[in-house]
Amino acid sequence: MASRFLLVLVSAAALGASKPHVITLGKWKTIKCCAGANEAECVDLKVRALFVDGRARESTVGAAHEITERLFVVRRAFRVNDNLPDDTATHWVWQRGGWLLVDRMTGRISSLSLPEFETCYSVASWYRDYVAYCGVSDDGKKLFAIVFQVGRRKPVLKKALGDAGGDDAPDSECPAPAWQRRPVRVTFEPDESRKSTYAVRGHAADLVNDDDGEEEKASQ
Repeated sequence: MASRFLLVLVSAAALGASKPHVITLGKWKTIKCCAGANEAECVDLKVRALFVDGRARESTVGAAHEITERLFVVRRAFRVNDNLPDDTATHWVWQRGGWLLVDRMTGRISSLSLPEFETCYSVASWYRDYVAYCGVSDDGKKLFAIVFQVGRRKPVLKKALGDAGGDDAPDSECPAPAWQRRPVRVTFEPDESRKSTYAVRGHAADLVNDDDGEEEKASQ
């Protein structure tokens, strides 16, 4: 009787155990993504499907970033119906979206809400669970240095960088910010006249002065 009861418990546990999910990325294909008022500035991008248990869930663009063995982020891409009311033939255009957080354990895909992230012009740079990028205000006139940490609502850093460039070319507001480790720092350089470096400590970031950098070099 005892052995039969143990067998029932083991069987119930096996049935209740969560089935592992298989997360894969498909083959690359090249698409065009256009920006600007007249969508005259176009670039070639590579996209691929994100599969969960063999089913295509999203289209993605660019390389994925591994946060942990369980979590990774990847940027979303999607098609938009570009038809006018009088058009007879269907016309679809590709656009880049925000970033997705993927959980390999649960198979869950969730959208990351990155403040002031402009899908056409912001270039994200990831380090651990931090992402740095140049954000753009809603009216497109102001530029911000932003560091965001996955799992938090407010950015670790949000500092004004001045006026936005206003160029129509995709990814044109500023290059990808540059990270360094030990100590963890990130540098924003939207142009030759504007460069700032911030030390990232947990949930906060502080501006690093040139004097601080010289003192560190002297002590090494």
